[in-house]
Parts: sequence; structure tokens; C-alpha cells
Amino acid sequence: MTDQIATKTGTVGDVVLEAVNISRDYYLGRGRSGPVLSAVREVSLSLYRRGVVAIVGESGSGKSTVARMLAGQETLTSGEVRLDGNVVHVKHRKAFRAYKREVQMVFQDPFASLNSVHTVRHHLMRPIKIHRGIQGRQAIEEEMSRLLNLVSMTPPELFLPKYPHELSGGQRQRVAIARAIAASPRVLLADEPISMLDVSIRLDILRLLSDLRETLELAMLYITHDIASARYVADEILVMYAGEIVERGPAEEVTQKPAHPYTQLLVSSAPNPDALGSSLRTGTKVVPGQAGSALSSIVGCRFSPRCPFADEQCRSTRPPIVPTNDGRLVACWHLDQAASSSVTIAPKSRATRTKKVAEKPE
Repeated sequence: MTDQIATKTGTVGDVVLEAVNISRDYYLGRGRSGPVLSAVREVSLSLYRRGVVAIVGESGSGKSTVARMLAGQETLTSGEVRLDGNVVHVKHRKAFRAYKREVQMVFQDPFASLNSVHTVRHHLMRPIKIHRGIQGRQAIEEEMSRLLNLVSMTPPELFLPKYPHELSGGQRQRVAIARAIAASPRVLLADEPISMLDVSIRLDILRLLSDLRETLELAMLYITHDIASARYVADEILVMYAGEIVERGPAEEVTQKPAHPYTQLLVSSAPNPDALGSSLRTGTKVVPGQAGSALSSIVGCRFSPRCPFADEQCRSTRPPIVPTNDGRLVACWHLDQAASSSVTIAPKSRATRTKKVAEKPE
């Protein structure tokens, strides 16, 4: 969207990182022969200082590929990534290191992202030296202590000599976050940072990310398959299916009034904290059949094989993403029909009153 989305705190800074019509194709045959898989297709987004944008979608939708493209770990087939309005080129090691000082990533698996043979001290010391140029043992120790305090791992001297296998999953993810912010970045890309953690500590990690975006004035991209958690932490939600954005808009609007049938499916499958013990809510019914394909040869709406409203137009013509009356952007030929079956996520009053599991970080 071209207009700024107000953050949950009411203030938003300038655009830091932009993706402009980025695409990523994979050739399934030898060389450039055979079918082409369009994992990401013409995705645009803007990350603002102190703002959080969430990309939501099921596994294989292309959301993690978008994050890797923004991190400089995937080559763009087309489109541009811009930092402070300047096109990013990270083909050379020096340019890549300079870019990584500004853009850091937190991965899904906190154990795999940390080197098992090195201590927490080693994981924090490297980015401090490489990206910040801090020298002197005392200065480095003070900075490592500050980082661990920021992620609520106190006292720092207790955790610095530990190895990843000596930490819980939540503690490992906190170390991974501390390592990412050790470079003093302006952009943080969080790729499903809570999906492999115990349910009891997920809310604490989301609170931590929300606090850091305010404290450090970060621009943040939050990748998830859980639209309920996206609503909790994000200001704007982009719903992605088979490599394409099918709906985007303010988090409250997207979750309270989902317009696209696929968004309705995601919302209807989200747990309802106000109806524990009851059956799952039913919303948009999915037509039995194969999932949508991301092959470039596919024409029409990629969700049409699963959509209850699909007709010949949907199967033959790709729907444009157009603005709705409430300011969102949706790609669907049958918004009126979809609106009649819309479901919402329950009000979050009870969820936000949930107690912290413990003062000591997990």
C-alpha cells in the first residue's frame, strides 16, 4: 500500500526498507528448460521505522522466500529492494556486510541458527566486533551484558558461558534475537520466530519483539502462518497464497473483516481464546481438491481450486489487487459473495490480559 499504516503505538517513522514488485522464479528442469515455479510473484511492501508488517500464509506460500530476498540471501528474478530509497546491490562481500549491518534476520529454529560448539559469548562477540567495530575486552563485555538485558536474560554473566544445548528453546531464541540486534540494525526480519517454541512462552517472545521495535526504533517484518499472532504484533498484514499477495491492510481490519476467501479460511482456523472447549468455528468452506499451484503456466486465480465461489472467470483470468471501500487491497472477483461468509477473530481483551508465564525468561 502506498499510504502509511499507523502503528499500534500511534507513531510511525520514515520508510527504511522497500520491496518493489519483487519476484523469485525457480527452474524445475535442467538449466532454464522445463516448467518454472513462481515462488514469489510481484510482491511490494514498505517497512517503516517503529512499524511492524506481517506476512501471513500457509507453508509453501512464499513468505519466507520474501524474507530471504529482503535479507540478501535469495537472488531477485525481477523487481528491486531499496534501502532508504536507494536500490540495494549485495553481490559483493563488502556490500553484503554493509547491508547486513542495517538488515538482520531471526530464523525459525533457534537451535539450528546457533552454532552448537560455541557459547553465547561467542555468538554475541562476533557481530559486535564485525559490524560495530567495538574493541577492548571491557567494552565488549559491557555491550554483551546490555544486549542480554534487552532480551531479559539476566543476570548476563549466568548465560554468557553457556552453550546452546544448555538453554531452553525460548532462551535460545532470545540469544538469536540478541545476536541480530548486536549489529545495531534498523530492520529486523523475523521468520516465524515463535512457531517452534512452547505455546506457554510464545506471547513473551512477541512482547519482546514489540518492546524492541519501540526501544530500538526498528522496522520489522514478521513472518507467520498464525494470523492471530500477526494481529497481536503487527500494524499491517499481508496475506500471501501461492506466491501472491491476495489481501493486505491494517491488522485490525484484515482480521475483523477478512475479505478474501483465503483470509477467511485463515481466520476461521485461528484458535478462539473465548471459546475454549468448544468446537472450531466454521467460516468459509474449502472445496475439496488439490491446492493452488505456483507454476508460472497457471492462469487465473491460484486459490480457485479451493475456493467455493470460483467460476470460469476465476480459473481463466488473474484477479487484479484492487482497493476496497475501507482502504484495503484485495485480489478477488467475488468480494460480495465472500463478504456474506466472513468470520472474525474474537476480541483480544482476554488474550491481552494473559499473565506472563514467569518473570524469569524461558
